[in-house]
Amino acid sequence: MKATLDVLMSRLRMKQLQLLIALDDHKSLHQAASAMAMTQSAASKSLQELESMLDAPLFARSKTGMRPNPFGHCVIRYARLMATDLTALCQDMAEIRSGQGGHLAIGSIMGAVPEVLVPALEAMQTAQPNLSIEIVEDTSLRMLALLDDGRLDLAIGRALVSDQPARYQYEALGDEPVSVVVGHAHAAPRAREMTFADLAGYRWIVYPGQMPMHALLQRELDMAGLGMPPNAITTSSTFVTAAMLQRSAKLVSLLPTSVAALFARQRMLRILPVRMQSRQQTFGIVTRRGGTLSAAAGELIRLLRAGAAAG
Repeated sequence: MKATLDVLMSRLRMKQLQLLIALDDHKSLHQAASAMAMTQSAASKSLQELESMLDAPLFARSKTGMRPNPFGHCVIRYARLMATDLTALCQDMAEIRSGQGGHLAIGSIMGAVPEVLVPALEAMQTAQPNLSIEIVEDTSLRMLALLDDGRLDLAIGRALVSDQPARYQYEALGDEPVSVVVGHAHAAPRAREMTFADLAGYRWIVYPGQMPMHALLQRELDMAGLGMPPNAITTSSTFVTAAMLQRSAKLVSLLPTSVAALFARQRMLRILPVRMQSRQQTFGIVTRRGGTLSAAAGELIRLLRAGAAAG
């Protein structure tokens, strides 16, 4: 029997999806059944019913335990998503009843935080002072995983870093220019113009290989006829980068220009006059395609659009 929406809506039980999650966590039918307070035979029967309903085996069974096959990974991902959404539903209703006004979880790349996300959040706090807001600053790839799991309502980043970008709704907001930065008291000369070759004697703080700014630095150095620095310090943390730059006269790094300008205004960092040859990176609003947005998420998107149009 082929699984259809009508079949799933009429026969699928949340208990079956919870069992799948437990099996994925424990890799054992006995342990999963124990975690679910079920007998092993009842758990086995429930799994068989689900596999029959979906017309596909979901696990490979062996002496070492049960491992999800490609069908299983697919169903488990959606099971976790549904469980997360139901948990969020209960939390939102509890917060609304208590007068807290609901919950909004947002992810953002660091370059969008100062001039894009913060002004929109200020407006949100004014309009909805009882709204609980959670902010995650991370790479686009990690935020997409959180979006898939239902842990974020929306993200400000890039969908193209995914191997399946069509799974997401993407709306461009703007560009993310990048600057070369050093500590405010750095020994680099205060020239009107500099090149990457002028920085050859300094030690670099770089981003991990999977991050777009690592590839950007690699391209810029390649165009300057230079290789990647052999003794680089690697971190994805904006705070670590800024703190190390501020205390050292021999370190240099890249930061999104909006973030660099924020630290420069506080006389913590200095932006060097190094012109980038690479094309500016773009970012935008990313949501799950086909997902339903909360009223708070919809309002934040409206404010982000308005800010992009005004800027």
